[in-house]
Amino acid sequence: MKIRFGYVANAVGLWDASPSKTLTFTRYSTLPECERMEQLKSLTAQNLAHTKRILYYNIAHEIEVYRFSSSLVPLATHPEVMWDFLTPFKNEWKEIGDLIKKYNLRVSFHPNHFTLFTSPREEVTTNAVTSMEYHFKMLSAMNALDTGLINIHVGGAYGDKTKSLERFHQNLKKLPKKIKKHMTLENDDKTYDLLETLTACEKEKMPMVFDYHHYVANSGEIDLPLYLSRIFETWRNTKVVPKVHISSPKSEQAFRAHADYISLDFVLPFLKIAKELNQDFDIMIEAKQKNLAMLQLIEETAAIRGVKRISSSSVEW
Repeated sequence: MKIRFGYVANAVGLWDASPSKTLTFTRYSTLPECERMEQLKSLTAQNLAHTKRILYYNIAHEIEVYRFSSSLVPLATHPEVMWDFLTPFKNEWKEIGDLIKKYNLRVSFHPNHFTLFTSPREEVTTNAVTSMEYHFKMLSAMNALDTGLINIHVGGAYGDKTKSLERFHQNLKKLPKKIKKHMTLENDDKTYDLLETLTACEKEKMPMVFDYHHYVANSGEIDLPLYLSRIFETWRNTKVVPKVHISSPKSEQAFRAHADYISLDFVLPFLKIAKELNQDFDIMIEAKQKNLAMLQLIEETAAIRGVKRISSSSVEW
């Protein structure tokens, strides 16, 4: 069983390399009209340049799994802005895509929690479609649609989970099929648990991203060994291995919040369950210390009897 590890957005330790420099609409509105587009382009140029720096860092450290920041383009989906962020940066998007292809990187996006399809309000669904289109356009501009995926949560319950799930499947029909093909669903820590998310994925024939921390926080009576193989099975018709999210509780009092680093003791029960399935998969580290937390967990995992480190960011068990 091979496990590759990756991290989210920022490479801690790289100076001034945030790929998420942004501009609020309030600030944008106060700018003279002649400066607005210039500011949007300047920030986007910085974000794309920093993303390339991070990818070069990943390549140097053999890190093949990476999640892009969703804030690469300021105000890209704001209804009063929605500007053309593709044409002016055609070369930059291509350069990023060339790195992805040359080094066989696995990349993804995770839109914010407002991107959901369970709301009874039509404008929320419309905004969710707009958000998914934005992320799809970026993957397309990078020519990364072959393996690139966009991961979201099911959404809110609105006082009635059954009706909300029905609404999810109905509202999802408004998402263009070409975009839905690149969509995954993740179980959350408060509302839709492992089984509810898995059932939705199986119905929609889409892969499920399993979040172990969320599962522990919101497991109900679900026995993970009974369902993990079904979760992995949802990836069968994709070109990539299953992906799992790993994080640790910040504290007992703030159990749902992410800690700076990953506790091996916390995630080891999951790793042992996964080992029994002998299925290759990738782990996305969701910790405050990003790549540093990832590298520490790899070191600790590789020290387990029977585990062999085979690259800077992967192990074999």
